[in-house]
Amino acid sequence: MAILFVIPGPLQPFADGQRRVRLERTPETVGDALAQLAALHPGVRDRVVTEQGEVRPHINVFVGEDNIRDAQGLSTRVPDGCEIAILPAVSGGSGRIGAAAGVVRE
Repeated sequence: MAILFVIPGPLQPFADGQRRVRLERTPETVGDALAQLAALHPGVRDRVVTEQGEVRPHINVFVGEDNIRDAQGLSTRVPDGCEIAILPAVSGGSGRIGAAAGVVRE
């Protein structure tokens, strides 16, 4: 059964503009899945994984609802038919929502 990669907006130009990329062969691990993705779209993997072969600190990869950082990293098993989502981390802000508009919620 195939698996589906969900590609975030900033990486879509490296995946021929696609929001989703389907892999026909189910890989054993997330690392294998990224290798298959790289065969189709080489630019995506380079922006997800470092030269040392680790997921970049500002990138999160989910297999279904599970972050691979909480599992076995790139060795995390990939079940048949699953969805793998690549998500860039979002951070920042003051912790004070609406402070610029004079509305303060903590």
